[in-house]
Amino acid sequence: MTRENTGWRDVARIGQGSWYIERGDRTEAVAALRRGLDLGLTHLDTAEMYGDGRSEAIIGEAIAGRREEVFLVSKVLPHHASKAGVRAACERSLRHLKTDRLDCYLLHWRGPYPLAETFAAFEALKAEGKILSWGVSNFDEGDLDEALEAAGPGQIACNQVLYHLRERAIEHAVIPWCERHGVAVTAYSPFGHDGFPAADSPGGRVLAEIATADGASPRQVALAFLTRRASVFAIPKAGTQAHVEDNAGALRLTLTDSDLARIDAAFPLGRKPSSLPML
Repeated sequence: MTRENTGWRDVARIGQGSWYIERGDRTEAVAALRRGLDLGLTHLDTAEMYGDGRSEAIIGEAIAGRREEVFLVSKVLPHHASKAGVRAACERSLRHLKTDRLDCYLLHWRGPYPLAETFAAFEALKAEGKILSWGVSNFDEGDLDEALEAAGPGQIACNQVLYHLRERAIEHAVIPWCERHGVAVTAYSPFGHDGFPAADSPGGRVLAEIATADGASPRQVALAFLTRRASVFAIPKAGTQAHVEDNAGALRLTLTDSDLARIDAAFPLGRKPSSLPML
């Protein structure tokens, strides 16, 4: 994230997501998260919505005794994004996570409350040290323009958005906007939601060929492609230690210009959609 208002100069470009993590075995999930920390996947993302706080509780268990290693992110639901609601939601998240602070707190998506009210609540929490920075999620360029007007420059730490090989819409306007304004971009569902390219598909074969040449896996190649720009980070979910270890391998992978061109051709950008895709 490499932004001064996050309080961190260096955040791992590959982190760990936690959507639906509470649906699996808790012991295995905690072990996987801890293994990820061992491998440098110290950017952990969750939300009050995920399992009604159960995801946060799992992460809280995983980071026990290791809080100083972690860049910890959670999100407030839009219908909790009033001045009083933000505070109550944040304090619940802190209790679930068993910590006294979040490194970054996000508005999960736009809702009924004015952005200025939500951002003022974020600023109040920041002044108290309960959050170190704040940002948004699922904002397109129009939303970002409004957010910038409400917050002023240099306040929005990041925008978390859907981004994977088959859904590259944010490359049209969202990533350029964020780069112009010093806002980090965090890609959620970077493998697609149960839709990673099949090994025998044309795109899957391209990923496999590049992976074989680089001594990597197709998913590592995908993560390296998505985070090829310095502004972009990714938070794949990994419910097992094996998946975490595979994800972490992407930290060591640098694709060549030829690799990038082949992937770009196999998974073309396409036209800009009328609205920002989200899950």
